[in-house]
Amino acid sequence: MSTVEAEAMVDVPVRVAYDQWTQFEDFPKFLPGIDEVTQVSETELHWVISPAGVTREYDAVITEQVPDQVIAWQSIDQPHQAGRVTFESAADGGTRVRLRLDWTPEGLTEKTGAAIGADSILAKVDLAKFKSYVEDPTHQSEGWRGEIHTEGAADGGR
Repeated sequence: MSTVEAEAMVDVPVRVAYDQWTQFEDFPKFLPGIDEVTQVSETELHWVISPAGVTREYDAVITEQVPDQVIAWQSIDQPHQAGRVTFESAADGGTRVRLRLDWTPEGLTEKTGAAIGADSILAKVDLAKFKSYVEDPTHQSEGWRGEIHTEGAADGGR
């Protein structure tokens, strides 16, 4: 199991940052390792990813979602992944976005990358891409404002 933590300051209010993060189907627009995300229901997502050129598909469930505060998820099947993103208002009106991702590297390339910290570097790069994307006013949209609290779910990286 590999754990990755990263954070970024984005120059938009917490509501804007949170709302954009809930637009899961937009992730391929700014994250090159994500080919497609389909929101199947309020709590279930289908992912098609291609890290290091290897295509994988998996389903994930949102285990916790509180508007303007947190989104946590875990994969239902392989590859194993659980994550948590928090959003905190900053004094300057911006938002601190914190990501924690627990995942199981598969294959030599992923295991080597995790061992040398490449996954942590990529998480920081991905948050920088999110920052650029969310700070562009043409991409800002209203997100889903409901809450999800799953009893007995894995902690999603808490």
